[in-house]
Amino acid sequence: MNNPLSAYHIFYEVAKAGSFSKATNQLYISQPAISKSIQKLEDALHTRLFLRNSKGVRLTPEGQLLFQHLDTAFSAITSAETKLETLTRTDGGTLHIGVSTTLCKYLLLPYLSAFIREHPQINIRIRCQSSNETLKMLADDAIDIGLVGMPEHKTGFIYENLVEIEDIFVATSTYMSHLPQDMTSTREILEASTLMLLDKNNMTRQYIDDYLARNQIQTKDYIEISNMDLLIEFAKIGVGVACVIKNFVQEELADGQLQQIPLDIPIHKRDVGFAYKKTHLQNDALSCFLDFCRG
Repeated sequence: MNNPLSAYHIFYEVAKAGSFSKATNQLYISQPAISKSIQKLEDALHTRLFLRNSKGVRLTPEGQLLFQHLDTAFSAITSAETKLETLTRTDGGTLHIGVSTTLCKYLLLPYLSAFIREHPQINIRIRCQSSNETLKMLADDAIDIGLVGMPEHKTGFIYENLVEIEDIFVATSTYMSHLPQDMTSTREILEASTLMLLDKNNMTRQYIDDYLARNQIQTKDYIEISNMDLLIEFAKIGVGVACVIKNFVQEELADGQLQQIPLDIPIHKRDVGFAYKKTHLQNDALSCFLDFCRG
């Protein structure tokens, strides 16, 4: 999907309204456009989200799961926007940040929370999209800074590392027990499993595809999901083997909800950090933010 956040917003408003026609009043787009967006989302997630009837629509169990997570996410975004807009900002400038939804939730928000408390006069604007899109916006001067995986080609960017992340494969012990027990190699386990991966536009997915190709692992049965949180949730209910970032499932690994699948050849760890252009340092808000994160 070109704009998954927009598709999720449409799904969310339809679910709240209970019908496509009522949702048009909230979304200000036509009913056919809503129907098309929902169909594309269902196709991308390989599942049915709504059951249609003469009175409107109702959520399937899968749709209810998605709605619950989106309700939490959109409520948090609304709360953050309200707090940001109510703060008095006169001469602090504006900082435009690009970041994926996953990195925003797990890495950026803790920094932003403390930064805003110390610098309420700085106006923060966040654009959530894939890391690839963030780099493109940075190249086009549409944002001041991006939180991304370390770019393969850093020409034109300054990159400052923030944290090292590790990609792993996880599943429930119950799911693993249903696989043939004579399998011992990584290739055998992954090729016999239903793999759950991020969509192909995602930088993490591209990194994992390279790993699978180098090790000649054939993904015979896989599901594409555009959100790391949903990957984790689907893994927890035993849908299959999910490729996730270890840093973000520490709690699930510690309490046994998920188990890490040992790999014959480990996936190389990756760096995540801030990318920006030297020319953007003329923005005092960016310099202030970088100094805060370095400290």
